[in-house]
Amino acid sequence: MVSCNNSKKEALKVPDDKGMEKVTRSLIDQKVEVYTTAKDTDFRLSKTNENVFVNSTQPTEAEISVFVNPDKTFQEFLGIGGAITDAAAEVFSTLGKDKQEEFLKAYYSDEGINYNIIRTSIHSSDFGLGSHTYIEEGDKDLKTFSIEKDKVKRIPMIKRAKALIKEDLVFYASPWSPPAFMKTNNDMLHGGKLLPEYNQAWANYYVKFIEAYEAEDIPVWGVTIQNEPMAVQRWESCIYTAEEERDFLKNYLGPTFEKSGLGDKNIVVWDHNRDLISQRANTIFEDPEAMKYAWGIGFHWYETWAGGEPKYDNLKNIKESFPTKNLLFTEGCQEQFDPTQYQRWSNAERYGNSMINDFNSGTVGWTDWNILLNENGGPNHVQNFCFAPIHADTTTGELIYTPSYFYIGHFSKFIKKGALRVSTTTSRSTLESTSFQNPDGQIVTVVMNKTDDSIQYKLLVNEFETINTIPPHSMQSLVY
Repeated sequence: MVSCNNSKKEALKVPDDKGMEKVTRSLIDQKVEVYTTAKDTDFRLSKTNENVFVNSTQPTEAEISVFVNPDKTFQEFLGIGGAITDAAAEVFSTLGKDKQEEFLKAYYSDEGINYNIIRTSIHSSDFGLGSHTYIEEGDKDLKTFSIEKDKVKRIPMIKRAKALIKEDLVFYASPWSPPAFMKTNNDMLHGGKLLPEYNQAWANYYVKFIEAYEAEDIPVWGVTIQNEPMAVQRWESCIYTAEEERDFLKNYLGPTFEKSGLGDKNIVVWDHNRDLISQRANTIFEDPEAMKYAWGIGFHWYETWAGGEPKYDNLKNIKESFPTKNLLFTEGCQEQFDPTQYQRWSNAERYGNSMINDFNSGTVGWTDWNILLNENGGPNHVQNFCFAPIHADTTTGELIYTPSYFYIGHFSKFIKKGALRVSTTTSRSTLESTSFQNPDGQIVTVVMNKTDDSIQYKLLVNEFETINTIPPHSMQSLVY
């Protein structure tokens, strides 16, 4: 697990040019294994080719090229995963034993796509059968705190996933709302704010959560302060201005963790979209007292909900401005569920575009939203239904794998925790690409083609090259 104490909240290792073994030996005749997922084919993370490197020639403007320089490395890879919500656990509980095993292996094993990150909610979110907390209403001293409800379905599912992940597990949690009595609107739903007189009680609540989950043998890597702190939702939500989140972190949550012996737990701020992320980072990270408690900043992708473009430049600006702070993608899903569109390819391409560009912007880890939902895109107690990479048809007990599952797998299956991102660019915008070098020296280059045409391209690694063809609307992982 990645952890650090409050006196040294540093970024994951970013080596200098001598931090990785330079590619000085010849790559001539070295194999390049190519794995492909492609629309209108049977290719789903399928090994489709095995090429070899030759000495490179000067690329021309007529050729399309992907340039990889392993001598230039950047952030350390934390992992990829998704959220085990009450909704996911509810649907999982309806599956037969064989389908449960298939599902867990599909996500968390070498046979599947090797997830190692799990996010969950601190008590309820919208994805579940209803709202709940861990205390009786009005219990500001938290004497009635209990996670018994989570022990019924959620925690057993987390434990089974954890058993497959083993030592690489990164488990973190996010609250959607404090209990109603702690808020200005006396309601877990519809926004509202944390009342100042409950700042300490609410900080203590996180401690109780961590202690309770760790008593269940689930090691907690960290928490985010608040899911979507600038969104008044019809479901569980709570508003923090940048200044309010900064002050809660530096005056309450950070010191409370420290006093409780939880100074090694990582605290992630913001946990909302890329559009407003810069103001939040500037406000919190420019304050030395707040900054020392913050491991980094989390973000979602929903700034595109009204047709806008993803704001990747904001991530790059934060990484340049605050290089010791980490970027973590904490949630994304395809909204507006439609049961006739499980295989809609644009959903997968949204994942591919985000993951490539988020990683190229300095992101260390990537967390999808629900790992499992039912045939209606739920359950969700306020009918906020959406897609997941895998759905279960609870009427038949069958699992439905969407293209998004396989696109995510092009990263998570091959890139290992501790890998370093490698300098990667393309000569044409028709292709998008990123690369990582695993701790054993193996390099993984992911290439995506969103066009309607097959594209032949050169992969140039220093003075060596190999030529490959990527089908239309496809993703490839090149492993060498």
